[in-house]
Amino acid sequence: MDKRFSRFSKGSELIPVAKTEAVIYTRVSTKEQADNNASLDTQMKHCKKYAEEKGLEIVEFFGGTYESAKDDERKEFQKMLSFVKRRKSIGYVIVYSYDRFSRSGPSGAFISHELKQRGVKVVSVTQSIDHNDPSGNFMEGIYHLFSEFDNQLRRDKSMTGMVEKLKQGYWPFMPPTGYTNVHQGKNADQHKMVINDKGKLLKKAFEWKANQDLTLVEIAKRLNARGFDIEAKRLSQYFANPFYCGYITSKMIPGEMGDGKHPPLISKNTFIKVHQNLEKYNSGYKIQQEVDELPLKQFVKCDECGTSYTGYLVKKKGLYYYKCNLKGCANNRSQKVLHEKFEAMISGFTFNPILAPVVRKMLLHLLSERIQLNSSDKKAIQVEISNLKKKIDALEERFVNGQIDQELFEKFRSKYRVNIQQFETELGSSENQLSNLEKAADKCIEMALKLPSIWGSAHFNRKQRIQNLLFPEGIFYNRKNDDYRTTKINLLFSAIPYLAKNSEGYKKGDFDFSKEIPAWVVPHRLELWTHRL
Repeated sequence: MDKRFSRFSKGSELIPVAKTEAVIYTRVSTKEQADNNASLDTQMKHCKKYAEEKGLEIVEFFGGTYESAKDDERKEFQKMLSFVKRRKSIGYVIVYSYDRFSRSGPSGAFISHELKQRGVKVVSVTQSIDHNDPSGNFMEGIYHLFSEFDNQLRRDKSMTGMVEKLKQGYWPFMPPTGYTNVHQGKNADQHKMVINDKGKLLKKAFEWKANQDLTLVEIAKRLNARGFDIEAKRLSQYFANPFYCGYITSKMIPGEMGDGKHPPLISKNTFIKVHQNLEKYNSGYKIQQEVDELPLKQFVKCDECGTSYTGYLVKKKGLYYYKCNLKGCANNRSQKVLHEKFEAMISGFTFNPILAPVVRKMLLHLLSERIQLNSSDKKAIQVEISNLKKKIDALEERFVNGQIDQELFEKFRSKYRVNIQQFETELGSSENQLSNLEKAADKCIEMALKLPSIWGSAHFNRKQRIQNLLFPEGIFYNRKNDDYRTTKINLLFSAIPYLAKNSEGYKKGDFDFSKEIPAWVVPHRLELWTHRL
């Protein structure tokens, strides 16, 4: 062939360049293994040796800690994936074995395949396969599936053991509030539950309810005065747990209840008497858990005692009412009246649509000036995010241990996740471009222009999201004045009517933001979560 034509041959410019850069990922499954560190050292030593033998250059190390392989949200794992995707020169991810990479079966195989499409091979030191051969890729998939299978076998074995211990009367999980396991970490049948100081106070709480029929608010006040910081609504969860009178119950043994090996906090008669007193207040009407007609339930609080309103239906009249459920207070009001007053209150955030373009410019000006977070703000938000993630971990543990039901678990997990997303959005907002600010301003103004109608036509969940967006701490209803009061308003929404009022001055050029905008209008910490509605 004439050499002058060689440059026109197909694929002449597509010859791949060999990638010799690699990263190492190591991990163990538990904190105890990480503290021991023997396994991590072994993994690292063999991975380095493999790289040396293959002539690979290690450019970064990831892992070196404990992360569950069935959790695709592993921090170090995600950090490693992000790194190799950004750095085009990476050719290999070296792991000790494929179960160190993932135990999620198809998910792990998919991630490995996705990396391969980018020219990155996941190689195992202890499981040699040929990535250039179809049978080698098939074997890698088999390894991932076997890792998941092994994980399921371990889980089933562990679950079987827990169920057996529960049936024998042992509590194989973290002890409930009020108890301490002095033999924590040993087999369940070696556990020794003792009543701690909080348990002694909880015993008093049960007795106050059983013998004196005190309100939950009053009991909470007494406990707080004695150093047990607790909200009144949490008491009902403790009162509903038969563990305190000596029984063992769990979702792992549905429908079963047996005598526990732990010392009871109270007698069974006291437990029953507590519930007899609690049930007194449920007669006459039915407390609604989630009814489309009662979106202000738990959101509106009584201005006299601070108790959240519940809702009920008077069947004979076919009318809904909101009610303060505190004994001796019992302020109630028609659902229709409270809804009308709420719509009237939020109509104060609306303005003439003609002013929208000017208000938008003013809002963008304020946002670009004040949305930047200083370093202390960022650190505080990061601490909040970390605390919320710890709450989710604790919530999951309580759910697995049967201390809370699925409805309560999903409710608070969803709440914490939304809060995390909100904080992460706020953390990232300090680096947002103008286009993101424009979207936020447009959405906020769009809502403000027709806020009462949006709330009035929304379904139950969206109504509640709008309420919480506008008034993060809820609102209070004063029966004497027959009106609402608020303690905290979303300051971005409260700024819009103020800006609309001063739009003429802005258009004329005689409105100075630095001098004329009050500090309360748009602070450094904005509650800008309209996109979640």
